[in-house]
Amino acid sequence: MILEVKDLHVDYGAVKALRGVSLNLDKGEIVTLIGANGAGKSTTLRAIMGLVAPVSGEVRYRGELLTGLPTFRIVRDRLTLVPEGRAVFANLTVRENLELGAYSRRDAGVGDDLDRVLSIFPRLKERIRQRAGTLSGGEQQMLAIGRALMSRPDVLLLDEPSLGLAPLLVHTIFESIENINREGASVLLVEQNANAALKHSHRAYVLETGIVTISGPSSEIATDPRVKEAYLGE
Repeated sequence: MILEVKDLHVDYGAVKALRGVSLNLDKGEIVTLIGANGAGKSTTLRAIMGLVAPVSGEVRYRGELLTGLPTFRIVRDRLTLVPEGRAVFANLTVRENLELGAYSRRDAGVGDDLDRVLSIFPRLKERIRQRAGTLSGGEQQMLAIGRALMSRPDVLLLDEPSLGLAPLLVHTIFESIENINREGASVLLVEQNANAALKHSHRAYVLETGIVTISGPSSEIATDPRVKEAYLGE
């Protein structure tokens, strides 16, 4: 097990966002969290990354306690978040955005990883000198994922990577996620598009109002009548 979340509770004032969430991610897996807006999916990712402080519970990465560590330390340990909304640096070029993803690295492999990212996302190579703010939404999502890959993560957290994208680009993004996984990164995916998330993941957790209500192999979750009715439009 590479990542473990155990009995995590997070409050926003009087609002209990997470009420005892437990989940795990094994090396080489793609695991997805699905649920309605406000279920606690993004909060789970933010708590893992140290961006919100849990009231109780713990997060362990390779068996080591992450809870309480600053985010930059977590990223340095090769666990990286691609946040919802892409958050690219609009006034910087594609190359500059990607290079910023490697800011914490001191090794000699940054150039090789830049080439790797551009091979995964050829469209970024075509726009390498273009300012990020002039890219389409899909291209910005590719850039956000590529920037995260520049930190050479062992675990990649993705928050709503298909949000607002056309169906063809959704397919492209999920294909790239599978390629990234095949190259060695474990992936924890939060995704509103439950059909795509279940199709492209190994296991799934369903969150409802801060609680995990269903979990199991994605193929089984996709056939669960409760999930089909609530999230798959069937």
